[in-house]
Formats: sequence, C-alpha cells, structure tokens
Amino acid sequence: MSSTDDLPPAIPAMWRMVKRGYEAEPRLLVVAFGLSLLAALPDALLALWLMLLADGVLEANRTMVHVAALGLGVSATATWFLRVMSDRTQRRFRDRVTIALESHVARLQASVSSIEHHERPDHLDRLAVLRDQVFVLDHLYMSLFTTAGWILRLSVTIGLLVSVHPALALLGLFAAPTVLSSTWRPGVERAAEERGAQAERLARHLFQTATTAAPGKEVRVTGIGERLVADRRAAWERWYAPVAAARWGSAVSHTVAWTVFGLAYVGAIVFVSSGHDASPGAVLLVLAAGARLSAYIAATVGEVGFLRGIWLDGSKRLAWLEDYAAGLVVDADQPAPDRLTEGIQLEGVSFAYPGTDRLVLEDVDLHLPAGAVVAVVGENGAGKTTLVKLLCQYYRPTRGRITVDGVDLCSIRPDEWRARLAGAFQDFFRFELVARHTIGVGDIPRLNDEPAVVTAVGRAGAGDVVERLTAGLATQLGPTWPGGVEVSFGQWQKLALARGFMRDAPLLLVLDEPTAALDAETEHALFERYADAARRDPGAGTNGRITVLVSHRFSTVRMADLIVVLDGARVVEVGTHDELLAGGGRYAELYRIQAAAYR
Repeated sequence: MSSTDDLPPAIPAMWRMVKRGYEAEPRLLVVAFGLSLLAALPDALLALWLMLLADGVLEANRTMVHVAALGLGVSATATWFLRVMSDRTQRRFRDRVTIALESHVARLQASVSSIEHHERPDHLDRLAVLRDQVFVLDHLYMSLFTTAGWILRLSVTIGLLVSVHPALALLGLFAAPTVLSSTWRPGVERAAEERGAQAERLARHLFQTATTAAPGKEVRVTGIGERLVADRRAAWERWYAPVAAARWGSAVSHTVAWTVFGLAYVGAIVFVSSGHDASPGAVLLVLAAGARLSAYIAATVGEVGFLRGIWLDGSKRLAWLEDYAAGLVVDADQPAPDRLTEGIQLEGVSFAYPGTDRLVLEDVDLHLPAGAVVAVVGENGAGKTTLVKLLCQYYRPTRGRITVDGVDLCSIRPDEWRARLAGAFQDFFRFELVARHTIGVGDIPRLNDEPAVVTAVGRAGAGDVVERLTAGLATQLGPTWPGGVEVSFGQWQKLALARGFMRDAPLLLVLDEPTAALDAETEHALFERYADAARRDPGAGTNGRITVLVSHRFSTVRMADLIVVLDGARVVEVGTHDELLAGGGRYAELYRIQAAAYR
C-alpha cells in the first residue's frame, strides 16, 4: 500500500512546478499572471464606488456622483476586457505547457534505468494517481493565477472594510477556519483515495476486461460477465467506503467553519448599522463588501482547496518522480565494450525484488562464455526472467556482482550497455504502428531503413506474416486505426521477434521465451535456427556475442553450447545436453518427463 509520507514537502514541490512552467513558457506565464491580477482589481473596487455613489446622492454632491458613476463604468468595462484577455492568455499558456508537462513525465519514466517503478505495487499506485493528475496539471497553473486574483480581491475588500472601522478586520480572522478547513480536507480525502488506489486499479481493470474487445470472446464463452460486474462493484466499494467516510468528516468541519464566518458577518452588519457616526454609504459599503467578502472567501477557499487537493498533491508526486529518477542515476562511468573476449560472469549473485524479502535468485555463480549460445531452462518461477533482467541492467543484484570481461556491469553506463543488447521477450508489446516501424523501433537509428527491416524479418522467419499484410511493411497495424488491420497473436509474436533482430552486432542477444505460445517442436526448430544463425553470423564471431535462449521446456534447447538449469532460485546444473543427460540430475529427470509428455 502506498503512502504519502515520503513525498516531498508541498511548498518546495509547488515552487518546482512553477519553475517547470516558467522554463517551458516564461513570457506567457508572466503575462497570464499579470493579467489575472489586473482583472481582479476593478472588480474589488465595486464596493467603494457604491459607497461614493450613495454618499454623493444623499449629500447632493454631483462631483462625487459623477466620480462614482465613472468608476462603476470603468470597473465594469475593465473587468470584462481584462477577464477576456486573461482567459485567452491562460488558455494559450495551458495548451503549450500541457505538452511540456506530459513530455516531462513520460521522459522521466522512460529515463529511469530500473523498471522497479513499473513492478512495485506502491510505486504503481503513486504513478497511477500521477498519470491521472498530469492531464490536469496545466489547469492548475490557471488555478494559481486565479487564486492570486481572488487573494488580491480579498485584500482590497478587507482594506475597504477597515477604512470604515478597524474592528471589521476581524471578519478576515473569522474567515480563517474556512481557509484552514479548505487546505486540510483535500489532503485527508486524497490520502484516503491513495490508500485505496490498489482497489481502484482493480476496479478499472475489471471494467476494462468486461467492456473491451480483446477479452470479449473469453468473457462470453466462460460466462463470467456477471462475476466481473460483481467483483468490480466490490473492488469499487473497497475503494469508495473510506473515501466517502473521509469526505463526510471533512464536510462537517467545513460546515462548522462557514457557520462561524456567517455569524461574524451578520454581527459586522449590526455593528456598523447601529453606530452613530456611520454614514449610509459606509453601511452600504459594509453590505456590499461583506457580501463580496463571503463570495471572495468562498472562491479563494475553493481555489486553495483545488490547489491543495490536486495541484500541490500532483506537484508533490511529480517532484517525487523527479527525485526518484535522479536518485537512480547510477554512478557508472565505464563505456560498454565493443566486443567480448572473456564473457559475462555472475559471482555470488542474489536478488530480491524491492519491497520483498524473498530471494528470487540465490548465490548464483555462472560463467557465460564469449561467443557461446547459452540456454537457461527451469520450471516456471525458477528465476529465469529475473536473471535476464539483471543481465539487461533493469535491476542491480541485491548481493554479489556481474562482470563483463572483468568490468562490473554496474559501472557500465546503462544506456550504452542496452545499446549493445537485442532480444525478444514473452511479454512483448504490440506497437500499433506501420509494420515497418513496428519492427524498426528495435534499432531507432535505422527506423526507416527498409533493407535493415527486411533483414530482421528474415532472421525472425516472419516473412510469411509480412506477405499476408495488405500493404506489406507499409500496412498500419491495429484495427482501431484508419486502414489498420487485425493481426493474430502469433503474427504479433513474429513481428516482435523481428524487432529483436534489428540490431546487427549486439553483444548480448536475449530470447526470453518469445515463442512460449508455440508447441515444443516448433519452438525447438526456431531456437535451433537462431542458434545456428548466431554461430554463422560473421558479427558474432568478431565481437564475441553471447546468445541467451530462455525456456521452461528442456527438450527445445538441445543445440545450445551451454545449458544452465535453474531450480528454486539456484543454479543446480551447468553443461551441454549430452553431459547433463549423462549426469542423471535434475535436467535429465525433467527432460525425460517432458519428452514423455510430448509423445
């Protein structure tokens, strides 16, 4: 369960957001802020013109009446004109800063060398709230401008009241509880929302499962529609119950605060009207200014509450993400090697995912020789994918170290190391782009290099997929796009394999169960072709490429130079297929069991 306790302080986070907006659009921010203040001033002076008008009429002072009438006219015109100018300037600022903020958040998440924030539930909850808020952060600058305008109106109004009698300044004091309630209640409600964020994410997931096309066939065949609806409702209730309780509690305190101010306002009117030296204009000023004071306080409180509940909260999460990304900048100053001569060595490597104590890998000692085709096998949950994540530098070992030709992997710059990697994964992503780009993103510098894409298609054996596409590599993938076509899971899988083969000379080629959906014999044939291609590829011979094939099927990796058997988070056997069969150990036992199952 995520907590807001370790988020950065609100005011520094807000200041960082202001600086972020200024860096994106300095001129528009200054102009928008200035116009917000200018638009507030004529409106706040309305009570003054009403007082002068009343006193001028009663005293038959035509000059005072003319001044008051002119003031009312100028204030009304200026308020309208400045408000229109302010709204349009703020809208332009909002549109431009939206792109900057969304790009900033996306860049921060993409730049983090680890994938921990994508896999830890507490980080996922926090990021889920931030993703919801980032689309309204642009409005929050407008809220800041508006708040400044309301505060100016409030200050001018209190000044006018004090000009009638100093004691009327107490109205501002009696308004303090409404401000305190407004700044406190959104934080309480937001904390309750975040405590239940996991249940809300579950409710959204169940709703999408029940209403989107991808799971539609299985939902209908299995008849689980009613169950999804019921479970979604239950998850929503688990989220909403504490949120509703928090909202009721804060609403009670807010009501009490406004009751206090209302009584004080009534008392102020009685106090002024009963005074012997108060002019009718002064009483009218208190009536007008007092009424506006309540409106200004309500507006200020509302904006402050919005700032406190969303803007400050969102800015704190954005500041947390910035700090998180900065904190994970690894102290790595070594370049990635151009070739491998010795290989990759794991020395006493243990790993537990952040936030857990269970070791997924424990005391792993392993040597992956340069130029070798290495198969990593084991039953589900043995730690195969985790090993791949460590090799790709998605995480650092909890204990021990990984060296590349004797150099600690943690000291190699992650971006340079990953530029020398290639591969395909079981949980591949479906890039709904033009087919050429769906494959080409595997090597961004050659995104539009069609010969390179065609070569990758050939390496992956995906030529049959491209041939069936209506416009070949120019086909838009995904039926939700104009001219887009539906692609089967198996076809997506081959396109993902082709994407993994875009780079010509990677130092490490990882195939992490990318064909797990295929039958064992087909997977074996594909792996055998990949291994043979890796051995025959001239680039592999010159740069010492290591090819890692990951599978839970023992019978599909017989061709590997080295087979690593993982069991219970440990490496239990290492050797060739013949050596491991002759040894009669875990590999031989599981190999025979699986082979018998496929007969």
